[in-house]
Amino acid sequence: MRGSEILSVDPTSPDQHTIRKAAALIKNGGLVVFPTSSFYGLGTSAFNAEAVDKVFRVKKRDSKKPILVLIASLAQLDPLVEAIPRLSRRLMEAFWPGSLTLVFHASALIPSSLTGYTGKVGIRLANHVAALSLVRAVGHPITGTSANVSGQGGCHAVSQLDVHIRDEVDLILDAGTLPGAKESTVVDVTADPPGIIREGAIQAEEIRAVLEG
Repeated sequence: MRGSEILSVDPTSPDQHTIRKAAALIKNGGLVVFPTSSFYGLGTSAFNAEAVDKVFRVKKRDSKKPILVLIASLAQLDPLVEAIPRLSRRLMEAFWPGSLTLVFHASALIPSSLTGYTGKVGIRLANHVAALSLVRAVGHPITGTSANVSGQGGCHAVSQLDVHIRDEVDLILDAGTLPGAKESTVVDVTADPPGIIREGAIQAEEIRAVLEG
């Protein structure tokens, strides 16, 4: 058992030295707890299969359940997916960055374990300043799954982290108590028309209104 290092980070103006330290750990296959717009997330490189497997192990997560990926720009989306459907672009223009996760067919660059062996990947453009800074510093997409043991609730504060999570990660970025916004709305854009998998912060009628133009 070991205690992870905890570094304070300003949620609106994060210290870049701290962000670069966290990014270096992620690029080397480490796990970092970081703040998002809703709960604390558990981040590692989305392209590192061994690191992704570590996320599943630490969360005690069912291997058939996919893990969300965070990107910092639309340029990071292309390598992750097989195609970007026309209607998905309409949703991105309306709601990104924000609380919308879009599910695409995953490219061969994505470890199959990250997709839960479904061949699909959920992607969101980060909108929390610290999270966005972290993904930018890493230089490629990271996992954005909540920093909790599967079956437990998400953590709004570092003090709520399960001791197992605290002991297994390499670094914790503490931005204080998060506002605890609703989870993102999840839309599967591999279907035609796209299907709403989970209604969250963005209501279903808002999604339908955009899709219907």
